[in-house]
Amino acid sequence: MPGLLRGVARTAVVAGTATAVSNRVSRRQAGRWAAQETYEAPAPAAAPPAAPPAPPPVTDMSSKIEQLKQLGDLKAQGVLTESEFEEQKRRLLES
Repeated sequence: MPGLLRGVARTAVVAGTATAVSNRVSRRQAGRWAAQETYEAPAPAAAPPAAPPAPPPVTDMSSKIEQLKQLGDLKAQGVLTESEFEEQKRRLLES
């Protein structure tokens, strides 16, 4: 019986330690994500001044398509926000 009790106690200690470590890792990761979100929030706010000026008027459809691709790349890189992208796209298609 003492061997069985020792085995059960050991299992309880191992499981408790694993749970404590797992919870600590989860809290640390959540803290890192929160810090990263806080850090990334100002970055897009600073991006609008660096946004490219409105594209020049174009008459050729292939030029418009190329400019739309460039706008899409800027949006994918995080340089343009969704609203800025839509505004630039609207301006490009209206010209």
